[in-house]
Amino acid sequence: MRPHKKLIVWQNSIQLVKLIYRVTLTFPDAEKFGVTSQIRRASVSIACNISEGAARNTKKEFKQFLYISSGSCSELDTLLVISNELGFLSKKDFKELEQLNDKVSALLNGLIKSIKT
Repeated sequence: MRPHKKLIVWQNSIQLVKLIYRVTLTFPDAEKFGVTSQIRRASVSIACNISEGAARNTKKEFKQFLYISSGSCSELDTLLVISNELGFLSKKDFKELEQLNDKVSALLNGLIKSIKT
């Protein structure tokens, strides 16, 4: 098993990606290459950078990829707010996505702090 698959933060980030993809199916067709694409890429970036970092040879490299994932969480947060403000998300979906993104962000921060370089 790859090392990232054991990480709770990676497991939660995969749940976030799945939820993002499900919810964005209802976004307007006109946003296919705009917000829909961007919000999906940001969520995928979180999970991919965690896994890529976990496969690196040093803790310093791993930590750097976790910082990139953290940045993608912030990007996703902004995209969720924009999507909510534009009426693309229901209040329920917005709250669920925001909470899961916040959880992933907190887990990332905890993991970053726990890595001694």
